[in-house]
Amino acid sequence: MKSTDGITRICLWSGPRNISTTLMYSFAQRGDTLVVDEPLYASYLCKTSAKEYHPGASEVIASQENDGEKVIDWMMGVHDKPLVFFKNMTHHLLDLNRSFMKDVVNVILIRDPKEMIPSFVKVIENPTINDIGYADHTELQNYFEENNIPYIVLDSKLILQNTKGVLEQFCDLIGVNFDENMLKWEKGPRKEDGIWAKYWYDNIHDSKGFMKYKPKTESFPEKYQGLLASCEDHYKQLIRKALR
Repeated sequence: MKSTDGITRICLWSGPRNISTTLMYSFAQRGDTLVVDEPLYASYLCKTSAKEYHPGASEVIASQENDGEKVIDWMMGVHDKPLVFFKNMTHHLLDLNRSFMKDVVNVILIRDPKEMIPSFVKVIENPTINDIGYADHTELQNYFEENNIPYIVLDSKLILQNTKGVLEQFCDLIGVNFDENMLKWEKGPRKEDGIWAKYWYDNIHDSKGFMKYKPKTESFPEKYQGLLASCEDHYKQLIRKALR
């Protein structure tokens, strides 16, 4: 989907620990693509109590525009590449005007909460559902359907199990050619990484491409069973529509 200015803008709406950064690195390998790392993060921190417990919150706030509406205006403005990939967290949207969504490619990226929650709590302890986005995902899905806005659902596990196949389907759906370069990259950070990379991106910086899917073998922490239960129905609603 190209907007009226000829630019295809992909807005990835993800939760944390969902291989969203891996997808950003994948699209960064395309010569026709600009990638942008969580442009709404500072806006979200400024509006919520998350600034009190997110690592490096003050650094994030200092590094980005804090007004979410101004960020969206910039996202929809002029860019020097025909394809722009915005990696976003769904819960960063908050109360922002969503009218821009009709002019972008909207992608909801999900992950089984049984696998995502144990990963997330290694960085932020005692999260709520508001920290990890599952209810926000289905609320956004309902918004898209009520307003006849097309959207695509991707699932982290399904991508890792069939990386090339899912990426080829995705590129075909959005009207761009699949590029083999999307499957591999050099180890280490990228210039586009947000200032928060040092807290979250160790695994991606140690990778050279999409990692093979490995199911978790450790038991799910009893402490987070209630949070898991609150997320599972949202995940089940979305996984039915995921590309495979």
